[in-house]
Amino acid sequence: MNRPLLTGLAAGLAVVAAAAGGYLVRAAVSPSLKPDASTRASAPAASLPETLQAAFVGVAQQVRPAVVNVGTIQRSRSRRPSAPQPGADDPFFQDFFKQFFGSDAPGQRPEFRQPSLGSGVIIDKRGLVLTNFHVIRGADEITVRLSDKREYRGRVLGVDPKTDLAVLRFEPDHELRVAALGDSDALRVGEWAIAIGNPFGLDQTVTVGVISATGRSDVGVATYENFIQTDASINPGNSGGPLINLKGQVVGINTAIVAAGQGIGFAIPINMVKRVVEQLVEKGKVVRGWLGVALQPLSPELAQTLGVTGGGALVASTIPGSPAAAAGLQQGDVIVAYDKAPIEDYRQLQRLVADTPVGKTVTLQVLRKKQKIDVTAKVAEVPDDRPRREGPAKPGG
Repeated sequence: MNRPLLTGLAAGLAVVAAAAGGYLVRAAVSPSLKPDASTRASAPAASLPETLQAAFVGVAQQVRPAVVNVGTIQRSRSRRPSAPQPGADDPFFQDFFKQFFGSDAPGQRPEFRQPSLGSGVIIDKRGLVLTNFHVIRGADEITVRLSDKREYRGRVLGVDPKTDLAVLRFEPDHELRVAALGDSDALRVGEWAIAIGNPFGLDQTVTVGVISATGRSDVGVATYENFIQTDASINPGNSGGPLINLKGQVVGINTAIVAAGQGIGFAIPINMVKRVVEQLVEKGKVVRGWLGVALQPLSPELAQTLGVTGGGALVASTIPGSPAAAAGLQQGDVIVAYDKAPIEDYRQLQRLVADTPVGKTVTLQVLRKKQKIDVTAKVAEVPDDRPRREGPAKPGG
């Protein structure tokens, strides 16, 4: 073997020895680093599907017992009595009409029983159930059916049509599974979302998707809208059921869908729900703040004309005797901040005002004739004869 080859082999062995020595030194200094760490790096990835599947199964097992079927019956009678029919005295026909229409014979005014189905979630061991207002609107009878098929007569504890929420109560005869409420303000777009409910009457259906967006408004189902959008399948009958994160916490109440689209559903954020439910349980109604100002959306053209560089809410008019009028707000003012919170649009302002405690004095930063000024106003409770919102001006309103 020639000398150059021996020299090369010696150099190669020296490099390998140095590398091995360095690796042993690093292992001694950092005991947590094991020689096979690189080979183990792929192990968690291999078990990721099983881990995710176990998470979904665990959430479903944890929350499904707290999800209920809300069935309603709405009774009504025909406006005009029917003319006497042949065979009205026949017992068969009397039994038929009594079973299906609630009357003894076709000659009487029949009673029609219109059934409807929705979902709900148990939020208190006393038998409090959270659902949508539109699920129980106009109901004469309410039935709450649990996941174990036990049924109870429900009654309305309080409703809030402005957010499409309702709280029901039934008298349980055993300990109930209660759903944990999470923090919807912490949601991030792309997070997993799980919906549980009774779509088309199919009890305890679980669907999975992601949080598609937050802060959606102009959906057209409630006065105060700040919806979570999800592609977890939501169908008729899911209304009132929970939207859940992977921790098993309720982050929203499923409320609406886009009929023309697929994978577009909306849920009321649970933080908004908490504020409403607390008042419904304690007071039987929701008390909201009120300024008495009609607002107009700020279009790009108006913003440029008025010198608005960011967002804001344009004052269309103020109601005489209202806090807004007393504070000196004028038509054409642009409210750009509410108690130091920047205003993006009129919808955000109406939510901030509604959530403000009655009697609190707030500072409005207003852009008037392209000059910023501060205006103070004392928030009042919305009068019963006024619309419960600070919203766009409407003709004749």
